[in-house]
Amino acid sequence: MNPIKPTFKTEILPILFILVAAVSAFYFYAHFPEQVPMHWNMAGEIDRYGSRMSGAFSIPAVIIGMYLLFLLIPYIDPRRERYQQFRKVYHFFKAYIMFFMLAIYYLIALNALGYKAEVGLWVPIMVGILFIIIGNYLSKVKPNWFVGIRTPWTLSSEEIWNKTHRVGGKLFILGGLLMIVIPFVPNVYKLAIFFFIIPLILVGTIGYSLILYLKEKKNGKSNN
Repeated sequence: MNPIKPTFKTEILPILFILVAAVSAFYFYAHFPEQVPMHWNMAGEIDRYGSRMSGAFSIPAVIIGMYLLFLLIPYIDPRRERYQQFRKVYHFFKAYIMFFMLAIYYLIALNALGYKAEVGLWVPIMVGILFIIIGNYLSKVKPNWFVGIRTPWTLSSEEIWNKTHRVGGKLFILGGLLMIVIPFVPNVYKLAIFFFIIPLILVGTIGYSLILYLKEKKNGKSNN
């Protein structure tokens, strides 16, 4: 049984995004050139092209796949009953991440059609906003097997889970702010900032959860 049953209210936006992506895919396929820009480096320069088919249909396929995955996860999670406690956040994440992918799709499409949509400017800003939103809501996610900061230590203790997600939320917000800065700094610093953000979040959250676990374990031993 799904603890957060889909309703018209929760699904209208994701389904709308899917329909927009699907209709756009056929339009873009008819108008794209044979080679479509698919990837940009940190300087905002195109460094990979794909076929017209790939450019038109790959991201819509990912959006549909993500939607189906979001629907499936609450059914298969052994801790499915916890989703009820953060259902609004879950549905919000689902809709916003699909919107994010749709926005990326349109940036790629506009460039393929000959418009100068500045990917090097907008993608870091959009990713930064995504990180800030994730950070803002992360502390509301309850223990489960699929959503949130899942380490052996956060899954071992609800207290560790809650503390790690509060700290992780702050790290995501800081990382998001740094991502937004990337387009406005000289190219020589862009890669350095990006490779600072990822370890900041990963090492910060994983390391903090481990420290809490060791502390909890030590206190538990001392109480026995």
